[in-house]
Amino acid sequence: MRLVHLDLKGAAPRVSYLEKVFPLLSQLGANGILIEYEDMFPFTGELEILKSPYAYSEEDIERIQQLAELHKLEVVPLVQTFGHVEFILKHEKYQHLREVERFPNSFNPHVPDTLALLKSILSQVIDKHKHSTWIHIGADEVFNLGEGMDSKNWMSHNRGDTGTMYLKHIKEVLAFITTQYRGLRALMWDDMLRKISVGALRGERRLQGHHGTGTDLAPPELPPQKPPELAEGDASPATAGPTALPGHRPHWLAEVRGGGTPTLPGACAAPLAVVQEAMAWLVPLCRYDHYSVLCELLPVSIPSLAICLQTLVNGGFTEETKRKVLDVLGFQSMQLEQSTCEGRGAFPGAEVYHMVEQVNGHLKESILKALEEESAIKGWFSPYHRKRLFGNPRNMESFGSKVLKLHEDWESFIRDLRTHLERVYFPDTVEEWMEENINPYLDQLRDLVRDYR
Repeated sequence: MRLVHLDLKGAAPRVSYLEKVFPLLSQLGANGILIEYEDMFPFTGELEILKSPYAYSEEDIERIQQLAELHKLEVVPLVQTFGHVEFILKHEKYQHLREVERFPNSFNPHVPDTLALLKSILSQVIDKHKHSTWIHIGADEVFNLGEGMDSKNWMSHNRGDTGTMYLKHIKEVLAFITTQYRGLRALMWDDMLRKISVGALRGERRLQGHHGTGTDLAPPELPPQKPPELAEGDASPATAGPTALPGHRPHWLAEVRGGGTPTLPGACAAPLAVVQEAMAWLVPLCRYDHYSVLCELLPVSIPSLAICLQTLVNGGFTEETKRKVLDVLGFQSMQLEQSTCEGRGAFPGAEVYHMVEQVNGHLKESILKALEEESAIKGWFSPYHRKRLFGNPRNMESFGSKVLKLHEDWESFIRDLRTHLERVYFPDTVEEWMEENINPYLDQLRDLVRDYR
């Protein structure tokens, strides 16, 4: 399986854009979509509080699966069950489920309400994906695990550590899945497993079940820390521009194999094993977590994603690989070292790709140059003059037409960019991207033009 991970944290594309992207992903070699909905899922009932105002509808979820099936892409829903649950624990209603009271990152595994909530969330997501044969339970980057008072007490009374505590919670989650949804296979990230001793994974440190009986968990066969052929990278959360190779979290997929009836309530006997050759994972991140700024936009990351997919398909980045990517994306050439592509591009969102390139390459530079290098502005239209509305028209006119033209050109450009962005994203994402990437510079020019007038 070659999965593209759609991490929809607060920057989900419209379904109308996915209609154009899915056939492209299939053409480039993907055969599955790993969908991390987070607050974009149409939760109902008690869970409705988790929904974004722009969450997909139930009809949208069905349409996404139809589109995936049409283009031979297997859908694997991802539900975080331990860490990366800020979208849940930020709500006052669920604050009591935090591992550490101050931080909304991770669940406290000792509060019964935690597992009850996870069962509700998993049920709603799985029930809307009846044709999926896999469920991904996340379980990566469980920050601050073991730092809460409940965890400290548990480790003290059970002579355990964070590893055994982690496994206990994961096995309870898996027990629910294997009993309620027979035949559904589970995946998880393996970064937390890497920190646990092989002895603990084998059950040499025996985990206590609900009736005081131990159960074993087989260790994974650990693959290399990074996949061959793909560059190791970790792009900044604020990466806004085109990138040749996307940053990716340094962990792999683990499959929960087996799926037989658990031997105990709350404990799953199915061993964990890392899938080495069966799966590859590519992710155009929306944001690193629920609270971080946006990463590069999906249309901007498509050339990078295309290169990675074709590299996986062909076992290396050959000339043939490069030619296929250029043909599919409609570029004339690409320079990986400079992270640039030449040509108009003919992929969904190519206009956004080029316009973001213009923003990254010229917006800040052109505005700062006009404001800081123009001697008449520095000498006759300083913040002091502007605050007191005091200036000589003769000197002001020497820079006025140039500044007004620059302002008019960028405002026109930004209107076009906004139009293209709104075809891909919901209004909140468009506004956030504008505020992060445009306004810090354009607002300076806007303020100067306002004072000039």
